[in-house]
Amino acid sequence: MPGEWVRDALLAGNPDDICIWMGGPVTRAQIAALADRRQHALASAGLRPGGTVALQLPPSLEYIATLLAAWRAGGQVSLLDHRLVPAEVDRALDALAPQVLVTARRMAAAPMAGYARTDADVAVRPDGRPAATRHVVIQLSSGSTGPSKVIARTADSLLAELGRYAQLAGYPGRGTRIVLLASTVHVLGLVGGLLHCLHSGARLVFPDRVTAVGIRAAVAAGPEPAMVLGVPFHAELLTTGGEPIPQLTRMVVAGELVRPRVPDAFLSRYGVPLGTMYGMTEVGVIATDISGRHAPSVEPASGIELKVADGELLVRQEACPYLGPVDQTRWADGWLRTRDAATIDPATGLVTIHGRVDSQVSIGGLKVDLTEVEQTLCTLTQVESAVVAFAGEIEAFLVLRGGATAGDVEAMLAGLLAPYKRPSRLHVLPAMPRTATGKVSRDQSALRAMVSR
Repeated sequence: MPGEWVRDALLAGNPDDICIWMGGPVTRAQIAALADRRQHALASAGLRPGGTVALQLPPSLEYIATLLAAWRAGGQVSLLDHRLVPAEVDRALDALAPQVLVTARRMAAAPMAGYARTDADVAVRPDGRPAATRHVVIQLSSGSTGPSKVIARTADSLLAELGRYAQLAGYPGRGTRIVLLASTVHVLGLVGGLLHCLHSGARLVFPDRVTAVGIRAAVAAGPEPAMVLGVPFHAELLTTGGEPIPQLTRMVVAGELVRPRVPDAFLSRYGVPLGTMYGMTEVGVIATDISGRHAPSVEPASGIELKVADGELLVRQEACPYLGPVDQTRWADGWLRTRDAATIDPATGLVTIHGRVDSQVSIGGLKVDLTEVEQTLCTLTQVESAVVAFAGEIEAFLVLRGGATAGDVEAMLAGLLAPYKRPSRLHVLPAMPRTATGKVSRDQSALRAMVSR
């Protein structure tokens, strides 16, 4: 049966177990009953095995139940972030052509809420097409470096990733909690948070508010050990204040490089490590350092095969993960190009990510690593966040703190970087543009639009 993997891997277990905390306890029996009702609604809209459905729902019980229901019905599910504007949604629907669209009829959520209370509106799309492949989930990449890619994964791919999480020493299991800050529409929150907790028996906690106070309150609310899962932005948020929390065992972040000062600041404040994970929407988790022992390196996850070619990290991937138009050089001969520069230690197998391959530029015949420039900027106490870009010259987009000026930054850089590495232009922004997942946007059009505003 098409949905058996959902029943066996995600909904099995004691019906009375509390598997989710979202403003209160939610048991497996409650999730299963809600999924039953949603499956009936989807069937009434015409969803059949091999059909297609797009979900555009905020993090909520409605989202979880509808996702499980669509999978149990044998549907191919496309996940759309609820924060997309109508023009973005229209473009996605034109490309994906789902037969059924599920959106929020109403949504009750406070600013910075960790979840919402909502009802779903199920609409039939007469021009929708059934699935042309056996993939069960379609996701759009974060779009942090430009237009999103359409990425598809099979049930076997998701189950293999869940197996990698199960073998990570120290990753939460039964009797522990994950406080989830990452989006459940994207791979970290979806698989590393939601699906892993349903699979392993760990309890998934959605904080009432995604603020420093709200996150700490969610960790302290239960007696069980808790790990916080998010992006580097969330770790920086937590270093701004607060006392150690006995239940907190670690925090793990992914999605982008961590600013140099943050791991030590986090350890100093909470007495527990800030771990990191490296992955891609196309593969899921690839390598980890959840204990913080190997920073800035990460260890390949179980079953992952990696190599470096011309300075770029490649991941073994038997099938192309993309649907629709895509750069054909991204996947070839069973290897997926990550577009990340990396080195692999031949003695230990540890991988060090150095930034994007396209961050290597030539200035007057001299090689400059834009990631090095950016990380140097981020060590300055005057700099809250930075993105370094190249368009004929090196430019830095900065958010400053404490009344600092671009002149202050230039003076500090004079003693830290050779002249040819220093940015020719410093653009001071009120805030960094970010993607729906909280990652800093590196799309130069978005950065320049922020400068214009």
